Amino acid sequence: MATSFTRLLGIDVPIVQAPIGGMAQPRLAAAVSNAGALGMLALTWLDPDQVAPTIRETQGLTKKPFGVNLVLQWPQEHRLREALDAGARFVSFFWGDPSPHLAAIHEVGGIAALTVGSANEARAAAAAGVDVIVAQGWEAGGHVWGEVATMPLVPAVVDAVNPVPVVAAGGLADGRGLAAILALGASAGWYGTRFVMCEEAASLRRYRELLVTADETATFHSTLFDIGWPNAPHRVLRTGMIDAWIEAGQPAPGARPGEGDVVGHWPDGTAIARYGAASPQEGVVGDVDALSLWAGQSVGSIRDVLPAAEIVRRIMGEARSAMGSGASALDP
Repeated sequence: MATSFTRLLGIDVPIVQAPIGGMAQPRLAAAVSNAGALGMLALTWLDPDQVAPTIRETQGLTKKPFGVNLVLQWPQEHRLREALDAGARFVSFFWGDPSPHLAAIHEVGGIAALTVGSANEARAAAAAGVDVIVAQGWEAGGHVWGEVATMPLVPAVVDAVNPVPVVAAGGLADGRGLAAILALGASAGWYGTRFVMCEEAASLRRYRELLVTADETATFHSTLFDIGWPNAPHRVLRTGMIDAWIEAGQPAPGARPGEGDVVGHWPDGTAIARYGAASPQEGVVGDVDALSLWAGQSVGSIRDVLPAAEIVRRIMGEARSAMGSGASALDP
């Protein structure tokens, strides 16, 4: 299933594994890429000295293309240079202006992407030289840039930047979603929650258990988990801790129930505070239910944890079936 995005990246199928924080480690990115899709590494919070070793580890696991992601809420010049020097050639940016970084990427023959939440942002990014636009709908899990749902956003962005490839993010769980966004003009789908529930993902077992039993109404969009990343809207599973905050009248930071409590620890022993923006990844210990349990509204359509290759295979099979069914449904 070739599209402008698959041809640009040299991959087999129009599926991207979203850079799901610390859960997007080399074994996940490599497994996705080996299945013909595009695996992604999240580099934003890595020590810059760990960027090159992480990329080399991934290169040792796959000879296929994979990408890296950097969040521009924080300075990323050092990480970007380390990534490019190590051979990264697809770099996606989030939460900021990538313009100062585009020349460095293009000088080495790389491809730059930016996540946007509106057609106007997409136009500005394409005019600046961004090569791929990721249109993220409000349904997405984790941090959410815009306020428009995927279905109205994708065609608006496609029309705004054609022929620049557009990747659709938000609300995708299976092949039916891929078929839908391809029909809207996107050239690939960006899957997050589906790959959190993947055998190769570095996600905590308790987190996966909560995701598997959640339905489409089980997520919550707010700026509640703001310690470490203030004023950044995001979508998570709604838990008892969130209910307690709502019942308390949704108090502002500084007056929230249990604020200041330590609810967990990172592998190096660093404390995780209640309301901290902390991925529930391998090595984290503590009260998992009190962490920021990132999840998109697509969670209600995902009922199993599978190997990456099987996820890719199923999505593609379902997409082909959906495309055939859609054409049949239009027959008189």
